[in-house]
Amino acid sequence: MRIFIAGATGVIGRRLVPLLVAEGHEVTALSRRSQVAGVTTVQGDVYDAAALREVVAAARPDVVMHQLTDLTSRDFAANGRIRREGTRNLVDAALAAGVRRVISQSVAWAYEPGDAPADESTSLDLHTADERRRGTVDAVAALEAITAEAPEWVVLRYGLLYGPDTWYTKGGLMADLAAAGQLPANGDVTSFLHIQDAVSAAAAAVTWPSGPVNVVDDEPAPATTWLPAFAQSVGAAAPTDPQPASRTPWARGATNTHAHSLGWSPSQPTWRTGFFS
Repeated sequence: MRIFIAGATGVIGRRLVPLLVAEGHEVTALSRRSQVAGVTTVQGDVYDAAALREVVAAARPDVVMHQLTDLTSRDFAANGRIRREGTRNLVDAALAAGVRRVISQSVAWAYEPGDAPADESTSLDLHTADERRRGTVDAVAALEAITAEAPEWVVLRYGLLYGPDTWYTKGGLMADLAAAGQLPANGDVTSFLHIQDAVSAAAAAVTWPSGPVNVVDDEPAPATTWLPAFAQSVGAAAPTDPQPASRTPWARGATNTHAHSLGWSPSQPTWRTGFFS
């Protein structure tokens, strides 16, 4: 297929591009500055709607893939903007060019509160009273709704990424916080995902049926369980002051049953081994 990818130089994108090429796809990469090796690179900005339409039309893609984030400086407002405005411009450009399939990166922790890990039928947490969380969830909901305007679409609801170049790796942000004793060992449940498994799911999604897909590993776990292993993997001391086992109601994790049914399975099925890989 001809695939146009926005976010080709990001943590996922720079691993995804060579995989797509190896699978025989013709890739056009959107970049604000960098040249992407081995593929056609077009200079552009997702916030320049008119120019974006031109470069997408010129690429004549079968698939437009959205792997854009803006989290380098933990600027969650900027990341929210890229989910709302960036997605709007990218999907508008895709529709104008007659593209049938759009694949977008979302997250697996925007679900409403519940007692068990969420599946794709679970509603997003649109009625949360937490103002900061509401900003995240509203931006995620906007991204997903806009993506679903395409004739064919897949929303990849990624778990919390770990591995090389992520926050959850030796030398990463969360490793530094773990070393400083600033990660709480509480009952909040997280679904993790190794970076390479995020990449493999994105490549597979070019043929998946339309809809959201939780792309997470096989073992959602509370921080009381996973944090000691993570601390050990990055050379930090184990947490010595566990918090009460109570859980934030929305911190429930997510299931990957649907992804398995599509033929995808994580190469790192659990953080227990993945943190040390």
